[in-house]
Amino acid sequence: MHIDLEPVTKDNWRACVALTVQPEQREFVNDVSHYLCLCHYGDTWHPLAVTVDGEVAGFCMWAVDDDASRWIGGVVVDASRQRQGIGRALVVALRDRLAAEPGVPNVALSYAPENTAARALYLSLGFVETGEMEDDEIIARWTPA
Repeated sequence: MHIDLEPVTKDNWRACVALTVQPEQREFVNDVSHYLCLCHYGDTWHPLAVTVDGEVAGFCMWAVDDDASRWIGGVVVDASRQRQGIGRALVVALRDRLAAEPGVPNVALSYAPENTAARALYLSLGFVETGEMEDDEIIARWTPA
């Protein structure tokens, strides 16, 4: 699966906001409009559109922590595009992109303990649960070799 991570722009933000998830996933992710507000009005998160063949199929955001670790957040794959490998490709592409920056000790993300699908995906990609928590979410980190 080949995906592209592109800036969210005036040309694609509406397609990002239109992304939806399966009903059972709604307790684990916010609407993309919420994530875009965090990116726009905060000073931490940076948004990316996830495209497949030029069409927006997902959304994610990233941040830099005080310890120089990079964070992945707001991972959304449209309900109509799930089960196609887009989520896996998205996490791998963003993880590798962030880890390639100089001085990055690790790439982190967090998820609700009940979100077994996300947990399985992230652990299969080499993220390791550290025992840390962010609010009520489990933190997992991937350390470059």
